[in-house]
Amino acid sequence: MSKFTKDDILRLAQEENVKYIRLQFTDLLGVIKNVEIPLSQLPKALDNKMMFDGSSIEGFVRIEESDMYLYPDLDTWVVFPWGTEEGKVARLICDIYMPDGSPFEGDPRQILKRTLKEAEEMGFTAFNVGPEPEFFLFKLDEKGEPTLDLNDQGGYFDFAPLDMGENCRRDIVLTLEKMGFEIEASHHEVAPGQHEIDFKYANALEAADQILTFKLVVKTIARQHGLHATFMPKPLFGVNGSGMHAHQSLFKGDENAFYDESDVLGLSQTAKHYLAGILTHARGFAAITNPLVNSYKRLVPGYEAPCYVAWSAKNRSPLVRIPASRGMGTRIEVRNPDPAANPYLALAVMLKAGLDGIKNKLELAPAVDRNIYVMNEAEREANGIESLPSTLKEAIECLKADPVICEALGEHALVHFVEAKEIEWDMFRTRVHEWERDQYMGTY
Repeated sequence: MSKFTKDDILRLAQEENVKYIRLQFTDLLGVIKNVEIPLSQLPKALDNKMMFDGSSIEGFVRIEESDMYLYPDLDTWVVFPWGTEEGKVARLICDIYMPDGSPFEGDPRQILKRTLKEAEEMGFTAFNVGPEPEFFLFKLDEKGEPTLDLNDQGGYFDFAPLDMGENCRRDIVLTLEKMGFEIEASHHEVAPGQHEIDFKYANALEAADQILTFKLVVKTIARQHGLHATFMPKPLFGVNGSGMHAHQSLFKGDENAFYDESDVLGLSQTAKHYLAGILTHARGFAAITNPLVNSYKRLVPGYEAPCYVAWSAKNRSPLVRIPASRGMGTRIEVRNPDPAANPYLALAVMLKAGLDGIKNKLELAPAVDRNIYVMNEAEREANGIESLPSTLKEAIECLKADPVICEALGEHALVHFVEAKEIEWDMFRTRVHEWERDQYMGTY
């Protein structure tokens, strides 16, 4: 049941002195886009009559078919705690539709909805996700541009004076709470300047919306503190990168479909098949969950990021961990996604992988409870442990070779995503980098 009606939103806008509304959506790469309208245009927007030029958005349509419509999701109405002198700014997250009234097949939000519909047809009433996006805070220079100077030298769970980002992080939490987030924890992460704020799990669509809102709030509040927040997966060499672990579970009504009290680990057959699907398609969906050239600088041994396709209820070196909570809290934690991922696409492909495991009753490989990082290649091979792709190029090839993940994206999104990422890889491959000059100029 919807939280808001059109009349509710029109009334709330007046009561809260809202002067501008951002009609928000994302491009294929997960970059937030918005059309800002004055309050006078809100009734038109609520009637799904706001048009925009889709040809200028990454991965959308060609110039000759550019007219597209924004359909606001009324449940996403929120007033930002900051505003202008004239009044406040609110936002509505929108789905993209074609002029004939059909959903745009390349809209990331619609792609997730499509996969959720598939889960529903299989009898699952909810796909719950608890994301853990991490980020770094860097100082700004006198021109307001980001530097590589960190604002603290704190470590895991440190506090002031080592954690100089504490005040900024607290203001982020307070702002998120004002916007309806239920914050479960916030703390300094392992690397200097690195932070994590965990919010309560939600159904997948709401969770994806929350991730994008979270990133916007973090960047806005950091700027108010004279800092630059980045969700780049690996901004610094030699320290941990930033991940976005995704805790996930399927429900049937009020029952957690992943829980079985009679099982040694408390995992149902549904959970085991789902997990098998995740492991089977992990290499195929890596390009979506880890979409940047830089993402693969994080997925290396030694920095707590998963490089190997395996699972365990005990250690944190495999791709998937089973947290200790049981009953309603039974879930799996997929640890390779990073916060640069488009959350709608990332959740869609992971769900699709898991559903494929359930449909085809894929057999779950034995758990790997040893530290995989200390195994040699022969030991990993003997245990049937594959590696995640080591480069974006390899990930793209794995994506193209996985029909299940390709189907999740749909032809439009697949073609445009692969094209954009192949261009990104080629730009990286042909660029001369500082490391090469340092390594070779004096010697050769």
